[in-house]
Amino acid sequence: MEKLLHYVWMHKLLPSRMLTTTDGKVIEILDPGQHNGNQGPDFLNARIKTDDIIWAGNVEIHTSSSDWNKHKHHMDPVYNTTILHVVEKADSEIRTQSGQIVPQVTISVPQNIKDNYEELLRTTDSPRCHKFVQNIEPIKAHAWFDALLAERMESRSQRILNILKECRGDWEQTTFITLARNFGFGLNGDIFEMWAKQLPLAAAGKHRDNLFQVECMFLGLAGLIDKIADENLRNRMHAEYKFLSHKFTLPEPMQTSNWHYLRTRPQNFPDVRIRQMARLFHEGHCTLSSILEATTLEDIDNKLASAGISKGSRTLIIINTVANLLYAYDLYHGTYDYRTRAVEMLEQLPGEKNYILKQWKACGMNVGTAYDSQALIQLKKEYCDKANCLNCRFGFEYISYTMHNNG
Repeated sequence: MEKLLHYVWMHKLLPSRMLTTTDGKVIEILDPGQHNGNQGPDFLNARIKTDDIIWAGNVEIHTSSSDWNKHKHHMDPVYNTTILHVVEKADSEIRTQSGQIVPQVTISVPQNIKDNYEELLRTTDSPRCHKFVQNIEPIKAHAWFDALLAERMESRSQRILNILKECRGDWEQTTFITLARNFGFGLNGDIFEMWAKQLPLAAAGKHRDNLFQVECMFLGLAGLIDKIADENLRNRMHAEYKFLSHKFTLPEPMQTSNWHYLRTRPQNFPDVRIRQMARLFHEGHCTLSSILEATTLEDIDNKLASAGISKGSRTLIIINTVANLLYAYDLYHGTYDYRTRAVEMLEQLPGEKNYILKQWKACGMNVGTAYDSQALIQLKKEYCDKANCLNCRFGFEYISYTMHNNG
């Protein structure tokens, strides 16, 4: 219930009657404030008007007034700036740690909001709002897509920046690790990342001009030379890896059992993908500088194609690696040039094809580009799957639509 009170307050879905405090003062809500997801009052920098005086400060919301003391707010100086306590039931007077009485106002959650929220939580369908989502105006849907895409790009960029920190600011190593993870295409992502973090790039770089030696080092450290079908080539690779391992004191090879082959298509077999990475490394395309130098989508695509990567896989690599690296690089430097390029790439690429996007298409949503598909994947994972309908703009539109039609 408290979540719904937050929702009603945040969106000003308040009763049409005049609001008055429990001691009879008329109040006008000028600004409900910014919702605070951290410790402290629920809404920050709110503005209310009473007796022709405008008050600025914070708002706290509870189901009952007595929750104020139960949560020990009366002992916490952080709540001294509270200008209003919003409750469904006013059952006691409250004071701040400084001794000030806090004005209180009672509000209730309209029954139709309760009903519709419960309906969204109750349904086992996906998306939860599938019956309504096609009624949303395209301009509102695209505005939400913009916000969702920014959320997704920033979240994935933060993961890249965490790797950058582990790599002590080495962008080239960070790029290689990020690219490797996405060469795992989900199932082998974690083990690819582990492999890339163990691979000594400086040592590999000394033999970059020799593709065979790069392949030996890459496959040898992964423990996958035995996956090579040609016996003569396999034996030559073992001998070469032994030489390279002794020369550079390489780490112990990884266990073959760590790699997933079941439920994996042959083109996604780890040894196949590692040999493709070896070719990209050999050609100098595994570096951030190579990505930054590519001014068009075609440039990036051609570099990936040179390693024998299929069109579909190239598209996924650009979406999940290249665009995010460009975005993260801009976030790190506080600029926007590469961020803009990343978004433009997504607008030019076709949307992915997976079960999540099939569900959205079935609802009538347009998934024409990777821009659309990435936004909808974010919506599914961070809102639909977590039943976070109260913070979803589609959820708000659902409630608003129902309120309007119920009068």
